[in-house]
Amino acid sequence: MYELKLEQFTGPIEKLLDLIEERKLEITELNLAEVTADFLTYLDMLTDADGTQTNAEKSPRLLADFIVVASQLLLIKSKALLPNFQLTGEEEKDVKDLQNRLHFYRQFKPAMGHLKKLWEQNNISISRPLFSGRPAFFYPADNIKINDLYKLVKGIFETIQQLSEKSQTIKSSLITLEEKIEEIMNRLGPARLNDVSHSGRPDLNFGKLAKEKPRSEIIVLFLALLHLLAKQLIKVEQKKQFSDIMIEKR
Repeated sequence: MYELKLEQFTGPIEKLLDLIEERKLEITELNLAEVTADFLTYLDMLTDADGTQTNAEKSPRLLADFIVVASQLLLIKSKALLPNFQLTGEEEKDVKDLQNRLHFYRQFKPAMGHLKKLWEQNNISISRPLFSGRPAFFYPADNIKINDLYKLVKGIFETIQQLSEKSQTIKSSLITLEEKIEEIMNRLGPARLNDVSHSGRPDLNFGKLAKEKPRSEIIVLFLALLHLLAKQLIKVEQKKQFSDIMIEKR
């Protein structure tokens, strides 16, 4: 039996590698599918039971990174469970990128520990032994003139100024898991006349919820659906493979 320990991680790749190494697994699609549930559980537990904020909640970008990795793991899990499930070219690229990032992080993780140890020893000066202790020096070319240096330095400052003028601030709204949970529960509230099926139950399906929404929002919406299922607050029904998911309040 695997026991999940709630710890603070600097990012989703570190957490995912920790899950894989605890089970002594290789980094493959099949093994990534195996740890998907544990990763989603950790994502669900990022908010403490007493309502205090964790590092992920204080940093919306960090939480968004966890959600992106969770969506990639869900794709891998779906592919493992459904033989006929086909990923798009972009999705295949995302899965391959996730595996490469894990391999890269695994290779450099020992070096990170070594650098941390050096830093804690207050010995942060690292250089080639040949130049250690030697004064800085500069050998100008024989044909160089002061005006040439002036023009070069001036050109550098002009380039920096142009780059800073071209920089733009792009604002994007953060979609939280809590917002999507509330949206689903509100839609499952008092039913309107045209939202009721022949059985008298609210007629809500995932297709209606996800209609005309961007991909990132659909991912968070699906995670909210999984959260409500885990808490046994809703019931879902899918009559056949790839058909729409019907949602009903318990």
